[in-house]
Amino acid sequence: MQIPGDKEILALHEKHAPSQEAFDLVYTHCVIVCGVAEQLLGRSGLGLDADLMRAGSLLHDVGVYRLYDADGKLSHSDYVRHGLLGHELLSGEGFPEALCRFSSCHTGVGLGRDDVRRQGLPLPAADYLAVSAEEQLVMYADKFHSKTQPPVFLTAVSYAASIRRFGEDKAAVFEALHERFGEPDLTPFIDMYGHPLT
Repeated sequence: MQIPGDKEILALHEKHAPSQEAFDLVYTHCVIVCGVAEQLLGRSGLGLDADLMRAGSLLHDVGVYRLYDADGKLSHSDYVRHGLLGHELLSGEGFPEALCRFSSCHTGVGLGRDDVRRQGLPLPAADYLAVSAEEQLVMYADKFHSKTQPPVFLTAVSYAASIRRFGEDKAAVFEALHERFGEPDLTPFIDMYGHPLT
């Protein structure tokens, strides 16, 4: 499998971003998630594919671009679809399934077909679950930064509290990821980007 480099990934973001504002929000988030994932990978001693993980983290949120309307407003009601939309976008660009999955399998701590049915989500009833260790690490790193307005960094404690509203099983999945990958040091990212910590 040929893994795209940073320049190719940047060009894809620039191609699909509907505005500079959307690009700044989404691409910056992807770069932050990549940095968090690389920090955790460096400390973990896990033998993961660092190049695949880097590309996956830089691409995981490209589907958000498809949620902007002609007036530049982001559809929050359809936001749960951004992973599937990203998978479709990346597949349409000719990327392999192993990269497309980073987009469709990072929402929350994973969505199973039962979650889709029970919550009445606007998605085909299927499993959108991180399977490989690289997918799991990107999904986990993603939980420490949010694209809210303004964007914020989150501690493991604050994310665990927010995911608990979807059930204790989701909180347990996050806790297992936390035990496996550890807590990132967000200080360098906060210093670089100026987003507050919640």
